[in-house]
Amino acid sequence: MSLLFYRRPDYVAKLPGPMEKSQCQIYVDRTQKHKRSIPPELSFDNILQNKALPPCALQDFMDYLVYVSHDAENLQFWIWLNAYSSRFYALPPSEQALSPPWSAVEGLQSTGNNPNRPPRTAEKSKFGAEINFEQPSIGPGAVQSPQADNQSFISGITNSTKNVSESVEDANAQVGLKWQSFSIQPFRSEIDRVISHYIAPDSPRELNLSHKTRTVVLHALQHTTHPSAFSPVRELVEDTLRGQSHPNFVRWSICNGNKPKVVFVRNLGIAHVVLGILLAVILILSRASRWWRLFCFPLLFLGFSTGVAAYKGLCLVIHTGHSRNLRPWEQFGNSATLDSFDNDNEAGISKDDVYSMSNLSGSGKRGISMDTFGTGNSYNHEPWVADYEKKPLLQKLYPKNIWIQDETIRLLQDRIVCQSHLWSLLASVPLTVAIVVVPRVAVV
Repeated sequence: MSLLFYRRPDYVAKLPGPMEKSQCQIYVDRTQKHKRSIPPELSFDNILQNKALPPCALQDFMDYLVYVSHDAENLQFWIWLNAYSSRFYALPPSEQALSPPWSAVEGLQSTGNNPNRPPRTAEKSKFGAEINFEQPSIGPGAVQSPQADNQSFISGITNSTKNVSESVEDANAQVGLKWQSFSIQPFRSEIDRVISHYIAPDSPRELNLSHKTRTVVLHALQHTTHPSAFSPVRELVEDTLRGQSHPNFVRWSICNGNKPKVVFVRNLGIAHVVLGILLAVILILSRASRWWRLFCFPLLFLGFSTGVAAYKGLCLVIHTGHSRNLRPWEQFGNSATLDSFDNDNEAGISKDDVYSMSNLSGSGKRGISMDTFGTGNSYNHEPWVADYEKKPLLQKLYPKNIWIQDETIRLLQDRIVCQSHLWSLLASVPLTVAIVVVPRVAVV
């Protein structure tokens, strides 16, 4: 990465409409452009495996999606699906056989291109046991995973079986699927909850799927609970996370100031440049020696350095301690969670001001954002929102700071600060020389 020409990852805007393969391919193509801007330590896989430290830990990525990008359902679904796949493949072969792998070709053959095929009542499994597809089951589908997987798919907020089943039936009816799923298959009750939370229209964490993709997935899930039934969604979600969400998250994580702070520092840099030029004009028009004009250099250098760094989301004063501002929701304790800012202007503020409380709270987890099932990802009810609005402007400009734990982020910030100093020298030195050599102008 060049010291003088290093750039943060470019901001990747969301494409309009539902997730489609053609659109997600654009994200994949853009990801190739970010390889030089994103160090391996901050790769998508490292962050998902929680190998990075705050402000780039997995919880921080989730917070960014909840409170800035507003599409956390993608990561929530992705985490669940990975955990679910591991649990499914850990089942005994006899239970896995109840839910065979699924493919689009097999789906067309099994239904005869008719999604309204009547339900099967009984069939023989490959092991010779009769399977009653109409008999409800509370077997494998109701078994919770041990310890490590509990956080990924168990929530304190539960829906009744009736509500989940109604949601699944409504979703199937909307895409023309009228026969019931095979309830004896492993994890069927959990799959129904996933449908009611992520796949069904108007669900709490509805994925941005097209009608075609939703139909394909629901059709597959009526036949099997095998993870391959989610393949169309999995591919779209992964491409979106890797190609759009991850680069934007890294871009945002590099910033050390909140929006009010960065805007203030940026204007402060402009003010220093204007003062330097104004001082030069006064000295040129005065009878003072031209060498007094060298005093314009500190103002110009400081102004350009501050402005360039602020354009990239950094405050030079905060950077001296490798710290960052506490985000607005962090300033009010564990009950405060998130921020709401305009996503349209990304220049230097890096999608504004979101950060995790994971490095401040002992639990390392906040709210329900890491849970698979629960309410939507809205945050307007959070008590900190009103409290932050009431804070005086001066307190918003000077919040408390916290040390940045991730070494890679600190190195990237060092690189950007050095870059801002170099660009400032390139601008300030020629401008100062020009100011010095300008002949004195006599004032009549």
